[in-house]
Formats: sequence, C-alpha cells, structure tokens
Amino acid sequence: MTVRPIPNNENITAATSASEIDDLADKCDQLEKRVSELNDSYDVLQKRWTELIEWRNVLREAGAVFERAQGHTDEIRRTSNDDDTAPLLDDDVEQNVNANGSGEPNSFAVMNIGFVAGVISRDRVNAFERILWRTLRGNLFMNQSEMEEKIENLTTGESVDKNVFIVFAHGKELISKIRKISESLGADLYPVDEDVNNRRDQIREVNQRLTDLRSVLDNTKNTLMAELRMIAAKLASWMVIVKKEKAVYHALNKFNYDQARKCLIAEGWCPKNDLSVVQHTLREVNARAGLQMPSIINELQTNKTPPTYFKTNKFTVAFQNIINAYGTAKYQEVNPGLPTIVTFPFLFAVMFGDIGHGFLMLLAAVLMVLNEKRLDGKKVQEIFDMAYYGRYIMLMMGSFSIFTGFMYNDIFSKPLSIFDSMWEYRVPENWKQDQGQVLHAERVPGYTYPFGVDPKWEPATNNLLFTNSYKMKLSVILGWAHMTYSLLNSYINARHFRTPIDIWGNFVPGMLFLQSIFGYLVVCIIYKWSVDWSATDQQPPGILNLLIYMFLSPTEVKEHLYSGQVYVQQTLLVIAMICVPWLLLLKPFYLRWENKRHRGLGYRGLGEASRVSALDDRDSMDGNGHAMGRDSFEADGDTVALVAEEADEEEEFDFSDVMIHQTIHTIGKALSLIVLVISTKS
Repeated sequence: MTVRPIPNNENITAATSASEIDDLADKCDQLEKRVSELNDSYDVLQKRWTELIEWRNVLREAGAVFERAQGHTDEIRRTSNDDDTAPLLDDDVEQNVNANGSGEPNSFAVMNIGFVAGVISRDRVNAFERILWRTLRGNLFMNQSEMEEKIENLTTGESVDKNVFIVFAHGKELISKIRKISESLGADLYPVDEDVNNRRDQIREVNQRLTDLRSVLDNTKNTLMAELRMIAAKLASWMVIVKKEKAVYHALNKFNYDQARKCLIAEGWCPKNDLSVVQHTLREVNARAGLQMPSIINELQTNKTPPTYFKTNKFTVAFQNIINAYGTAKYQEVNPGLPTIVTFPFLFAVMFGDIGHGFLMLLAAVLMVLNEKRLDGKKVQEIFDMAYYGRYIMLMMGSFSIFTGFMYNDIFSKPLSIFDSMWEYRVPENWKQDQGQVLHAERVPGYTYPFGVDPKWEPATNNLLFTNSYKMKLSVILGWAHMTYSLLNSYINARHFRTPIDIWGNFVPGMLFLQSIFGYLVVCIIYKWSVDWSATDQQPPGILNLLIYMFLSPTEVKEHLYSGQVYVQQTLLVIAMICVPWLLLLKPFYLRWENKRHRGLGYRGLGEASRVSALDDRDSMDGNGHAMGRDSFEADGDTVALVAEEADEEEEFDFSDVMIHQTIHTIGKALSLIVLVISTKS
C-alpha cells in the first residue's frame, strides 16, 4: 500500500510531548498485536479453506472410482447369471458381498483391502508412483487425476498444481507404508467413506463448511484492510514523529555524562558562520520547553584539525561530490570544486562538441530542472536517478557542448553555413574529374571566417587531417591551462599554512617541470599558429617531431621553428631533468633534518602542550599560558569547536612514509609527460 507524504508535516508534528510519544507507542503496540492476530487468523482460515477444497476433490475422485467399481461388479453379476454353466453363489457369499444391506459391494472389507486417498503436488506424482511400485512390488492399484483448482502456497504466495490420488492395497501393513510414503513426499491425506450415502453426506458437509468459511474469510479480510487503511492514513505523520525521536536519542547517545556537574556534555564542530544560528535555536528550544537549566555553548580552543566542511546547494553539490570521490581537501585548503563547475563540463564539451547532441542534453536537463519539485525524492530508475542528481552538470555540459559545436561547426556531424566561406574552388580549364585530378581551393583575399571552422573543410580530402590536428593541439593547450592553475592552488595552500618547504619542495620544481615541457609545447603551438607560413619559403615543422626529437636528439634540430631553438630546448631539458631529483628528495630530507633538530633532545615546545578538556573544571589556558575563562575563547578560521576534544598524542616522524608519499607525487608528475607525448602522437 502506497503511503503518500504529508505536506508541511513539521507543523503537524512539532513539539511532541513525552505523553504523546508514550501514547503513540502503546497505540502502535496494540495495532501491531491486532494486525498480527488478524494475519494469523486469516492464514489459518486460508489453510483450512485449502484443506476443504482438497478434501472435496478427493471425495469426488474416490466416489467416481467406487461408482466405476460398482458398475463393473453389476456387469459381472449379469454375465454370470446368463451363463448356464456358471456356478451359483451360495448364501454365505451373497451375504458377505451384500453385508451392508445397501446393494453396494463390501468386498474391500471381506478381502482385507484398504485404500489411501489424498492430494499431492503434481511435480512429485511420478516419483510417488515409482516409490510405491518398488516398495509394494506392484501389489497395488492407483488412480490419480488433476485438480482443476490451483492451490496457493501460503509461504511463497505462488499457485501450485496438485493431483488427487487414491491407492488400493491388501493388508494393513501395506496401507501403513503407503501413508508414510505419502506424508514423506508432502501429500495431504483425507478420510473417505466407502458407503455412497455417507460419502454424499461428507460432500454436503464440506460444501456447507466452505460456504461458512468463505463468509468468515471475507469478513476477516475486510477487517484487516480497514485496519491497514486507518494505519496508512496516519503512518506518514507517525513516521515523522518516530524519526525525530530517534534523531534526538541518536544525538543524546553522543553526549558524555558529567558525574560532578550532573549534566550532559557534547563535543563537536560547527561552521563559524552558523554558530549564531545554533545559539538562537538552543535559546528558542529552551524557551519553548520551559527548562530551568538552559543549554550553554562555549567556544573552546583545541589543537585538533577541524573537519573539512564545504557549504553546497542543489547546483554545486554534484560538482563537489565529484571532487570528494577523489579525495577531500584538508581544512582551510583551496576547494577545487569551485573551478570544477566550469572546467569539468567544458572539458566534456571539448570531446562532445556537437550542436544537435548538446541541444538534446540541454533540453533533458532543463526539463528535469523545471520539474525538480515534482521529481525530488522519487525513486524512478537507477540510471534516471543518477541523471536527475547531476541535472545541473548536464545543464552545463549541454550548454558548453552547443558552444563547442559552433566552434567545430558541427550539428549531428554536419556543418552549418552560417557565414560566407573564406575558400573558393576555381576549376581550371584543363581539369577533368574522371582522370583523378585534385581540385584545390583558394582563399578569398582579405576575408576570414568569423567564428568556428569553415564549412568548406567538410568536403575537403584533408578535412580529417586538419580537424584532428586542430582538436589535438587545442586539447593540449586546455590540459596545460588546467594543470597550471591546479599547481597554483598548491602554492596558495602553502602560503596559507606557512609551509615554505611545500613551496620550494613541491610547487617550484613542479611548476618548472611542467612549464619546461608542457609550457614550451604550448608556446610552440601558438607560435606556429601565429606565423603565416604561406608567405615564407620554409615548410612548417611538425609539433610531434619537435617534441620527440627534443628528447631523442637534444643537440640538433631537424625542423626549425625559430632561431636559437636548439639552445632553448637544451636549457629546458636540463631544467626538467634537475626538477626530478629536486622534487623527489628535497622535502623528505628537509623534514628529516628539521625533525632531528627540534626533537633530538626530546623537548616539546611551550605552545604545544596546551589542551582543553570539556570535563575540566579549571579555567583553560591560552597559547601563551595565560588563564582564560570559558566564555572568552576566540576561534580562528572558518570552523570553531563547540566543545574541545582532547589532543591526540603527537605522531612520530616516519621518514619512509614521507619518502613513499613524495615518490608517488614525483611519479605522478613524470607520468604526465608520458601522457602528453601519447596524446600528441595520437
């Protein structure tokens, strides 16, 4: 049964008292008990209904067997009486045959023949027959037929096909074996009277009980559904009350009880900008509850590093989660999620530059954004839920894809002729297409295509060569810009935390290594674009060969791009080679030297011993050792401690861990060079 949410339920269930919670708990217990009893009663009645249905089918099948046996016996009698040579039955035999006085043969009792009747699952009938045949060695007669009604399995709720069977055998021992075999295979056995009148009475009794039981089942089901509808109407508000109560207990379980002051003390963090909101909320709750002892918040100093908190909204939360998937920035470090709002969808659009496909993505994102109030909180499908969660990412990606589609002049893989082309095809007088001659285009003098790629490149034979080269070089420039501003973030972090070793050990060699290889490549690309090679006699050099031969043959340049190229490349190559050991060794050995200098004698700095305990009765000490009251603490940064936590013991310096971390960092820088070479080659 679907439970619809209640709008504005915070007003309906606000300020729930303790007595109301207790009454709700008692009411829920009573409802649970009543619904459980109704369910159990309904299951018992349904099981009894199934048994009566099976019993009725067994009575009908057994009656058909006995009627066929009666008809066969009468035929034998008529045949015997018409035959003059047939021996006459004496009075004793006649009396035994018709001992019951009803005219129905009673030969089963005379010949000590018994029978077992019941119902068994259809998929077990073959195994049941084989086991009976082998166990009784063929001394049995079995008749079975399919039931028209399908029996519902109360455990799984699935319909089960069953067969009715009746087995005749001689002797009580064989009948006992048949019963045991039937019960072991899950068959249900039912009593059947041999007398036709008693059988009819049994059928009438079963039908009457089925009628009465159907009425009881309907009443039980209606009562159960009425109870469930009443519960469903109030379930949403009850769930809000329960969730609020559980949230309160969950928060209280994180408090520590102070035996001396008979109060609860919690340790935690909150954003500094929201501290006034927390204080106002506590005062409001205290006034509403009428507490004699109000809650108190103290801002305390601590030497623990606060947790990182980035305030997000429905637009930025998906971008921030992309960054958090790779790692969380340290407290007060630059948040890389902010520039990711632009760089991530734009770099996607560089690969997905198509006006048509970008418009379809933008349209889907706009529809999800416009209907977010109706779709929010609904579970439709896993793929759709992922798309809806990143609807603003799709919105940005679609917008940038349309822009890059105009840059590439591409809409569903076809160009747009928005402006006049800057190329003209002039057919020579002796040009013949059937002879395989190539038609060359000539540029219109004094005119440049205003925006994007000229549409005349689409039918050109060298279109793929031109566009691939253009997009490859553009991707290298964008990648270089992305890596450069990322390194600048590390410089900002080092300046903020006042760690010069991160500047001279990571930022400076990393930036020199990047610019000596990648930066030089970007400068060469831009310089090559800026030169009018058609006005010179020199053939433009290939950027791929320039980068490869810069490492393979640094002493010579086969294709010159500018004068003095060999000396510039040699200098940059030496700088790049020096930056590798610089990046690898400087910071680990500096930290090792600093640790020995400051910790060698086992002394601790005066400012490092201060710690504040939330359970301490004494006034706390500031960083200079002066006593401070609890209400006079000042908090630095964007996050403050509501109650200070006890400082961890200072970890010992481990040179191997620092060295391993720096090695991984250096390998990452070196691998970027390999990636660039591969991307340039492709």
